[in-house]
Amino acid sequence: MAQLDSDRFIRAHLKTRHLVLLVELGRHASILHAAEAAGLTQPGASKLIGELEHVLGVPLFERLPRGVAPTWYGKVLIRRAGAALAEMDAAHQEVMQGIAGVGGRVCVGTVLTPSITLVPAAVKRVKAINPRIQIALTVDTSKTMVEQLRAGELDIFVGRILDPAAASELYFEPLADEPHRLVVRAGHPWMARESVSLEELSKAAWILPPPGRLRDQLMALFVGRGLEQPDDTIETMSLTLVPQLLADSDRIVALPVELLQAHLDAGTLAVLPTDVGLRADPYGIVTRKRHHLSPSAELMLEALRHGIAN
Repeated sequence: MAQLDSDRFIRAHLKTRHLVLLVELGRHASILHAAEAAGLTQPGASKLIGELEHVLGVPLFERLPRGVAPTWYGKVLIRRAGAALAEMDAAHQEVMQGIAGVGGRVCVGTVLTPSITLVPAAVKRVKAINPRIQIALTVDTSKTMVEQLRAGELDIFVGRILDPAAASELYFEPLADEPHRLVVRAGHPWMARESVSLEELSKAAWILPPPGRLRDQLMALFVGRGLEQPDDTIETMSLTLVPQLLADSDRIVALPVELLQAHLDAGTLAVLPTDVGLRADPYGIVTRKRHHLSPSAELMLEALRHGIAN
């Protein structure tokens, strides 16, 4: 019966203009501005939202003095509406590109480490097979890209699924973990030593990642030994700032060596011989369940798999 009700809702009540309006309400949080963006009048937009709330029997938006805010039910519909429209946009693109004889389009996201070698190699492989495929790349956090993938804004991303609530909607194909090494400037006093103790590291000046799982792991190394946490810290993961901050001080940063490989090869930075065993959770290829990838996205998926296998 639940399936019958769902079919009736989609076939008899849900229209494209509902989907468009929902997406615009998610962007603007104002019925007036969302209506304008959707090509509707404000009364017409209010009527459409009222129709959905009546049919579903739940409030979708909370009316505020200035604008509206989606309820939990509204957030679900906004996200699903975005994914549905993205599917139809992808279908339109595939048809138009088929008519024009071009190669298609794929939107790929990645966290930092795979963006250095894995993803560029996959892009190169796809372009070698079909140079007409349009590839859109973005580098962001896994949390942001999960939402972009669920909304249909990305076809694939290389990263992690950190939200258990999203895991049921997504496939995760693990690729590799991320060992972090301690990196310092070339000529750092500790480079002449065979090892550095955790006690010494706890008293050192650090460049730390923002609060999160990796930082918690790092701090746990000190707390677990009854040591004080470092108090001379700078918080940033900017790959533009980190090398400069290291070059002008005796600070330490824990990062995957791939991210600083150019500086290591140039001899301006160096890796301390001490390995504290710090590793980020494995990253992998993330795609949506119950979603058929376009031919160009399938080609990118295979290229990513090929890159990790070689």
